[in-house]
Amino acid sequence: MIKALDFIVLALYFLLMYWLSVQSSMPAPMWFDFQDKLYHVGAYFVMALLVWRALRGLFGSPIIVVFLSIVFCGLFGILEEWHQTSIVGRNADIFDWLADLFGSVSAMLFLYVLKKRAEKKGGV
Repeated sequence: MIKALDFIVLALYFLLMYWLSVQSSMPAPMWFDFQDKLYHVGAYFVMALLVWRALRGLFGSPIIVVFLSIVFCGLFGILEEWHQTSIVGRNADIFDWLADLFGSVSAMLFLYVLKKRAEKKGGV
């Protein structure tokens, strides 16, 4: 049941991301240049954590789960950018995709640091 819930939460997050990407403009005010890149980093940080959570336990090697999480998020980001070329008021931006990748990789590094801290505290 828990594993199914992980995939349901991930699917709902994908739907949210899709809904946001079809908007002609984002519903958030822009206070400074490149603020949208921070949104991309944050959104894909969360997405990578959700993908990792859904995939963990399905593969024997944690490194494979990390790799697949980053690749999956990267591919989703490419598809999202391409899709935005057909939305009035939106465009594709390689820097948005790089921010997506940065968020995904950052999430996996965050998990790595958490794991190392837990091992250190546990004396492993």
